[in-house]
Order: sequence, then structure tokens, then C-alpha cells
Amino acid sequence: MLIRRQLVLGAAALGVSAPTLTACSSSQGHEEATRNLRRAANIDTSDRPVLLHELVRYATLAPSSHNTQCWKFRVQERSITIEADLSRRCPVVDPDDHHLFVSLGCAAENLAQAALAHGLQANASFDPSGAGAIALSLEPTKALPSPLFQAIAERQCTRGDYDGQPLSAEELRLLELAGSGKGVRVLLLTERPAMEKVLEYVVAGNTAQINDPAFLAELKAWIRFGHEEAVRTGDGLFSGSTGNPAVPRWLGSRMMGLFFTPKSENERYARQIRNAAGIAVFVSDLSDKAHWVETGRCYERFALQATALGIRNAFLNQAVEVGAVRPQFAAALGLGNLRPDLVVRFGRGPTLPLSMRRPVQSVLV
Repeated sequence: MLIRRQLVLGAAALGVSAPTLTACSSSQGHEEATRNLRRAANIDTSDRPVLLHELVRYATLAPSSHNTQCWKFRVQERSITIEADLSRRCPVVDPDDHHLFVSLGCAAENLAQAALAHGLQANASFDPSGAGAIALSLEPTKALPSPLFQAIAERQCTRGDYDGQPLSAEELRLLELAGSGKGVRVLLLTERPAMEKVLEYVVAGNTAQINDPAFLAELKAWIRFGHEEAVRTGDGLFSGSTGNPAVPRWLGSRMMGLFFTPKSENERYARQIRNAAGIAVFVSDLSDKAHWVETGRCYERFALQATALGIRNAFLNQAVEVGAVRPQFAAALGLGNLRPDLVVRFGRGPTLPLSMRRPVQSVLV
């Protein structure tokens, strides 16, 4: 994303004053909207339709690539099915829909945690036919609102700087446990030489992406530069969630064209990797949709556990998104023919504004 200082200086160069930028923003309305989306509802759990819609709401608070919210939910009396919404694909950054199915897994994990908190056991199965879908059967059980469930409303991909302090051995153990699953493991890299090696491939991938006009066009289409645009669409990457000012789209688009460069972004990633406590790399045994879904579930547990511990995280997926870079990155990690699925930095730092979500009614089929 844009660097705050560059964007403000660029705005001045275009003759836009700070008061004008402030007048174009409505941070209070955006903050209220994001909080309302995450506020716990006092529902009657015996009212089955209301309860099932509440579970879908928790599922939609999961992360998705570019915050596309690439899912649809089919609600039945004893099950909820999460289907891929292919109209929200990102064909440039995610040509094989890897991230899309990871996103479905994240939503499934949120739904399972919310179901357990409301007295239902969610048993998930993945059907790879067609566009692909995750069916979660719901069986009565004892309600257990776990710390992971309680973290759903606060979890975010925090794309700001961290404090550079190491985590304790117990915190790392809990993160590794949460991030592991059936056929999926997470590698926690906390030694500086290993983190610098990751940076090398992040820079290579990032440089290739920013030099690709198609990538930039797709990314810009999903950026929401201002508060009003973010609230109106209910999706996309809100500029304020990256620590940058919220500005009108015409200005943000122009500034992105001027200042979003490989050099500026690579410098930012170098700084942020070096002030992270560590880097998590998620790796699955097989590269297929079922394992991508499981990777999403593992990452979401990792992110919820991190949130419960007061630890932030953010994706660094350039090294796994660029096809020419990914096998080199895998070889550097000693993974052989295995595909690294996700790269995530983690550490302690301040939160940033939350991202929007579309209303539950808009994702139901």
C-alpha cells in the first residue's frame, strides 16, 4: 500500500490541503460500521434460523484474498454449506484459486468456532466437484465459547509495524499447535538469518508483481481508498487498514500511480520483516483444493490464537504468489516438491482500523 508520508506529500504537490482530506473522510462512520458488524448479538439459540444466520455472520468475519469475500452460504436446518463465489476471483494474483479456497477454509474455521460456542458441533467435509464446497453438519453439544471464538471479532491482518520483541517459548508453542492440522504444518522462523532469507523472496515476488500492469489493475480495483467507499461496497482493501490516510478515490488512485513502486514497497517489507517477532510459513502435504481449505482452517486458528495472545499478524504472500519465485522459495526452505501455501509475519504492535464486510443477506443462496 501507499506510504503515509508519500501520500501526504503527494497530496500537497497536487494542491490538496489537509483540511480537504479530512473533510473527505468519515472515520467515525466507518469505525461505527465495522464495530456494528462485529458486535455480539443477544440471540435466542432455540430460534434455529436466527442462530444459523448468526453463525454465517461470524464466518464472514474471516479473512479473504483482497477482502473479496469470495464465498456463498447455503443454510439448511442441520447444516451450512460454504460455496466458492467465482465472480469474486482474483485471476491475476490467484490464477489457480489457491487463495480462494484458503479463504473458504478460514470462513469454515470461524463458523466451527462460533457453532461450538453456541452449542453445536460442526463437522466439515469438502466436496471438490463443481466449484468446490465445504459442508458443515451441525450436531447438538455442550456450548463452549473458547478464547479462539472470543477473538473472532478482534482478529485482523495488521499491516503496520511491530515492536521487534521476541515471543515466549510458550506463545510460539501455542501458535504452532493452533496452526497445524491434517496434512498441514506451520514452520515458525524466528532466527534473523532465516527471516532475511524469506525477505529475499518476498522482494523478488513483490518486484515482479508491481512491474505487472495486470496485477496493479486488479489490486487497484479492490482497494477502497476512502471511508465512504469502504462502507458503501462492504468489501476490498481499505486504505486506513494499512496505516495510510483515507482519501477520495480519484486522489488515492493518482497517488498510487506516482508512489506505489517496487523500491518503496520493498523498503517497507524489509522494515516490517525486521521488526517482526517471526515469520510463519504454512505448508501442506499435497497441493489440492482439499489441502488449501485445510490450510485456511489452520491459518485462521493461528490468527485467532495470536489475537487471543495480543499478537498481530499479516500476510507476506508475494513469495508464494509468483509462479517463478515459489519453487525457488520452497527450495530455500528445504521443502523439496512441496508447495508453501502462506507466508505470515507476526509480532506485537498496535491495531489498525478494521475492514468492512458485506451484510449476511448478500452472501446467502
